[in-house]
Amino acid sequence: MSGVMGEDSLVPRARSRLPVVCTGGLGLLTLLFAWLLDSDKFIERTGMIAFCITVERFIHSMCLFAEEWLFHSKQRYHGRINEIVQACFRGHVILGMCAIFLMLKLQWSFSEEQWSAMALMCAVYLLLKCLGVLGPCPVEISEICEMKKMNVAHGLAWSFYIGYLKFVLPDLQNKVSQYSSTRGKLSSPRLHILLPLNAKVPSKPEEEDTNVVFHENLPELERDTAGVRKRSYKNSVYKITQNNEAFSCVLEFATPLLTLYQMSHESSAGFGERERKQQVLLFYRTLSQILESSLECRNRYRLVLLVPEMIKHTGDPHYLSREIIQHLKQQDGEIYMDPIQEPPNEVHPVPEEGPIGNINGALRANFPEDPVSSNPTLMFSQPQSLRSEPVETTDHFNQPNARRWD
Repeated sequence: MSGVMGEDSLVPRARSRLPVVCTGGLGLLTLLFAWLLDSDKFIERTGMIAFCITVERFIHSMCLFAEEWLFHSKQRYHGRINEIVQACFRGHVILGMCAIFLMLKLQWSFSEEQWSAMALMCAVYLLLKCLGVLGPCPVEISEICEMKKMNVAHGLAWSFYIGYLKFVLPDLQNKVSQYSSTRGKLSSPRLHILLPLNAKVPSKPEEEDTNVVFHENLPELERDTAGVRKRSYKNSVYKITQNNEAFSCVLEFATPLLTLYQMSHESSAGFGERERKQQVLLFYRTLSQILESSLECRNRYRLVLLVPEMIKHTGDPHYLSREIIQHLKQQDGEIYMDPIQEPPNEVHPVPEEGPIGNINGALRANFPEDPVSSNPTLMFSQPQSLRSEPVETTDHFNQPNARRWD
C-alpha cells in the first residue's frame, strides 16, 4: 500500500510513447508535403538522404569502434571483437550499409553534384555530432536510464528489498502477534516506511516531531547473512498522539535515502539537490512496484512519502505525526484477513474416485500448494478515500477467523 491520493501529484509516472507517435506522424506528413511539392524527384532525393544518414551513422560507429578496440578491448570486452561490434554498431546501420553496397553493385550511380551534396551533408552531421549538438537531451537520457533501470534509485530500491524487506516483512505478522498478545493491539499490523522527499533521515523520529515517541522494539529476527552469524534485525513500535488521540504502529525511515542524501553532499558524485529529489521519487515508485509484485510482502507495508517543505509553508511542527495518523485512519476502511485455518471438526470432502480422482491426487502429491499463495488476503493497490469503505462480496466474511483491523 503506497499512501494517500496527494502523492500522485509528486511521484513521476513512467513515460509514454507519445513522442514516438508524434514524431512518426509529423514525419509522414512531411513526406507527403515533400512529395506534393516535387513528386518527380521525390524517390531520388529520398534515396540520397537515406544514403547520407546511413553513411553518417556508420562513420560515427567506426569512430566509436576505434576507441573501444584500441583502449578498452581487454578491460571491457575481454578481447572479444564481436562484443565490441555489437556495442558500437546498431543493427539498422549494418543493414543500411549492406543495402548501399548492393545499390553500388547494381550500378546505381550519382552525379558529381549529388556526390558533392551528400559529402557536405555527411561533413555537417559529423561536425554537429562532434560538438554535441545532436546529442540526446536530458529528457531522453532520463528516459533511457529509467527504461534500462540504470538510476541510483533502482539499485537502492532493489537492495533495500533483497537485503531487508524480503525477509523482514513476511515475518512481521508473527512479531506483531507476539507483541499484541502481551502489550496490546497495534493500530495497524503493517510496517510504515517513511520516505522524506529531501532524503534527510533523522536518527530518531522524535527529533522531527515530539508527538512521535518510541515505545519498544518488536521481538528480534536473527539471520546468518553475508558471513555474519545471527545478525539481528529489529523493528520499533512508536506511539503517536494528536488531539488526545493515541495510535501505535511499527515505523521506520527508509535507510537507503541516507545514501542519496550523502551523495548530494559529495562533489565527486555529481549529484545535486534537484537530482536527489528525482531519485527519491523514483525510489518510491520502484520500491512500490517491487513490493506490490511480491506475494510475500504485499499488504504488509505502507509507504509514507513526506514533504518536509510543507512545514515551511504551514509552520506545523507536528507534520510527521499528522501524516502518519492520516495513513492509519485511512487503513480503518481497509480489511485485513488472517490466514484461514481449518476448523478441527470440519467434515472433509469425500475423495474422488476413478481416473479424475487419481490425477488430482497425483497433482497434490507432486505439486503441493504454495503456502504464500494459499493464504487469502485482500490487497488494495490504489489508495482509498477516507470516507469510502471497500465492498467485498466473497464468502470469506462468513469464515469465523476473518476479522478487520480498526
